[in-house]
Amino acid sequence: MQCTPEEIEQKRRLALEKLAKKRLISPQSHNLQSEKNAAPQSPFRFKDQSQACKHNAKPYDKPVLSFYGKDAVVTGKTSLIKEDRFVVELSGFSTPAIEIFKTIPTRNYNGKTRNWDFHVRDHDALIAKLQTLRPNVLVEKLPVFILSCVNKERTDYSNIDLSGLDPELGGALMPFQQEGVRFGIDKNGRCLIADDMGLGKTFQALGIANYYKNDWPLLIVTTSSMKNVWEETIHRYLPSVPIFQIQYMTSGKDYIGDSRVLIVSHDMMSRYVDNLLKKQFGVLIIDESHNLKNFKAKCTKAATALAKKAKRVVLLSGTPALSRPSELFSQLSLIDDKFFGNFFDYSKRYCDGKSTNFGWDASGKSNLQELEIVLNRKFMIRRTKEEVLKSLPNKSQEVVTLDVNLNQFSVEDKECLNALAAKYASQKKSAEKHAILLTFFSETAKIKIPSVCSYILQVLKSGQKFLVFAHHQIMLNAVCNVLDKKNVKYIRIDGSTTSEQRKFFVDKFQLNDDCLVAVLSITAANAGITLTAAQLVLFAELHWNPSILSQAESRAHRIGQQNPVIIKYLLAPGTADDSIWPMLQNKQKILEEVGLSRDSFENVSITKQETENYKENLNVSLNRTSANTLDITSYFKDAQNESLEDVFNDDLDSLLCDIDV
Repeated sequence: MQCTPEEIEQKRRLALEKLAKKRLISPQSHNLQSEKNAAPQSPFRFKDQSQACKHNAKPYDKPVLSFYGKDAVVTGKTSLIKEDRFVVELSGFSTPAIEIFKTIPTRNYNGKTRNWDFHVRDHDALIAKLQTLRPNVLVEKLPVFILSCVNKERTDYSNIDLSGLDPELGGALMPFQQEGVRFGIDKNGRCLIADDMGLGKTFQALGIANYYKNDWPLLIVTTSSMKNVWEETIHRYLPSVPIFQIQYMTSGKDYIGDSRVLIVSHDMMSRYVDNLLKKQFGVLIIDESHNLKNFKAKCTKAATALAKKAKRVVLLSGTPALSRPSELFSQLSLIDDKFFGNFFDYSKRYCDGKSTNFGWDASGKSNLQELEIVLNRKFMIRRTKEEVLKSLPNKSQEVVTLDVNLNQFSVEDKECLNALAAKYASQKKSAEKHAILLTFFSETAKIKIPSVCSYILQVLKSGQKFLVFAHHQIMLNAVCNVLDKKNVKYIRIDGSTTSEQRKFFVDKFQLNDDCLVAVLSITAANAGITLTAAQLVLFAELHWNPSILSQAESRAHRIGQQNPVIIKYLLAPGTADDSIWPMLQNKQKILEEVGLSRDSFENVSITKQETENYKENLNVSLNRTSANTLDITSYFKDAQNESLEDVFNDDLDSLLCDIDV
């Protein structure tokens, strides 16, 4: 139904009258009476008739805004680019602002970025001068916590005396580990040691704790699989602590009143935090602190309560952020909960935080260069193997493109794969993409089994020791079946392996020359074990987070390794690997920008699987059809009849917490 011009004009007059009343202006000032007597006009009127020509009868089009002109507002953002310099990024060109920039003695113009940067000491003077340009030029100043951090003079902690440490521990510390201990002491015992995997963060944490032994009792929070490692290290390198005063908590009923050193798992800490708070621990060590990335999780809340009461808090993690800057906030708050203010302020500055229809989105990244500076000045010390272990052999990464022989699949199998890939690519909702990718991921494991087993058989011919990482039980079982058929001695560590069994299996692989293969779960065996007897690491499957893969690589590439280490990722084209691998590359870039990773998946060499004896090798482990082709029908099940518990029965909770698609 369309209104006549007369009806439209009447509605326009009513709108003008309401507007006049709202502004407390007399309606007569709008000369409504004269307009009433005038002939009806078009409801879409323009002062300039040239605009009317361009209108094209689209009354609801959004007006085109002009960003330049006398009424334009230029905004500016400031951020650190070095410890002593900050940059001002303007949204547009402003001659008055440029003239002010030129008056600052420490000015510098970057022709590539087209931005001006200045020394931090000129920050207040510059902001004061830019205030005179308001409201046409609005430049936000650096936050107070940034200025306080960079203006504080660096202290020389190289002269800190470590002679008070137990002689066994002090004598075992390498020079860079001594530097880590001194760094923690310089930060009053509240710091994050983020050294690369395999550089002895355990020794550095015990060194800091030993220095502040007058503040004990000591609480060590670690993974269940690492309790024996911590206990043995303390027995050996801190003999001044009686054995009966070192205790591992197994339940809430344990009496912990006489313990000087208490070791608990992350799960036990969250369950019995009230009992732990009564003990009044003065020194707190949290191993694998990246598990506390979610500040809403029960475990993180328990750690926060303990950290507030402890005088010294030492966090240990080779991968503090698994994929994004938001994961750092909860850990940094354990060290200093007042520095950043709250998560809103932190995410707005470093996570490109913004409000969306679904709430606050903090999944992005921003000002990563500044964040890296703040971390190094205030919270964290991080060294890589290349920096401190010049004699450590090199590590090389390689992608092996598997020959999955899709031409041997049935038409139904091909359609299943293509349908999953198309559904994932077309889906826009994040939650549904997760579910589709989980299904795609599980199907990929089944598809890759023949090719992975064939490749392992090829590697066995070399007679060298190697590690095989996988995630799904079906893949781990398939690899073990191949090794059993070939009578190859191996070890297997997955989510069902106890801590005592882990130690036995690790010693067996390290010391027994006949044990050639270690079959390992990516999520259960990526930390806390040393397998330097191997120089080859195979990844039969990928993981969502690049940091998990880096941790797994470091089981072989760490202190004690005498030979170069080769890392090979076995990828199958046309499967979920095509989606997960680019995702890993993007996440690795973010971690590299914030200074939390030096590894990169960008320039990885790519080779193809040799298929000369493909069919001959597979007959030891795979069924064949009468046509002598691969029979993979047993690997596919109806997705509606197969529960996620059957697919992800290896550390399901850990995987789902780490999914960041």
